[in-house]
Amino acid sequence: MTPLKAGDIAPQFSLPDQDGELISLTDFQGQRVLVYFYPKAMTPGCTVQACRLRDNMDDLKKAGVEVLGISTDKPEKLSRFAEKELLNFTLLSDEDHQVAGQFGVWGEKSFMGKTYDGIHRISFLVGVDGAIEKVFDDFKTSNHHDIVLAYLKSV
Repeated sequence: MTPLKAGDIAPQFSLPDQDGELISLTDFQGQRVLVYFYPKAMTPGCTVQACRLRDNMDDLKKAGVEVLGISTDKPEKLSRFAEKELLNFTLLSDEDHQVAGQFGVWGEKSFMGKTYDGIHRISFLVGVDGAIEKVFDDFKTSNHHDIVLAYLKSV
């Protein structure tokens, strides 16, 4: 597993959102987009991460950043997750983990002694030029939003 680095061009993709509508990265051309990969909707860590982004959406919007959350969950599950947690950003379904693979975040993981393939929790800030501006790979689910906002304030 080799995640994309700052300066790499973000792969173009189209995925179904929580409502089953196809959303493409090109829909956000000329905008900064936080593409964040998370393992599984409605699990404790992923819920904390999503809710903290939700609660800080005003600051992210002020910084001109849209948010796209990507997991391998089906659109129906994403819809329930967004509804239950009142999420105010788009969730995308990457069931065959093709986009996760293109970003280099699909790979071997281990949990409670078991090894399996899955999505690694890594976020990419895609700049207005379509290149990866910043990679966020060192955070906790509870402070992901703080790390992203601190970076946005520093540039």
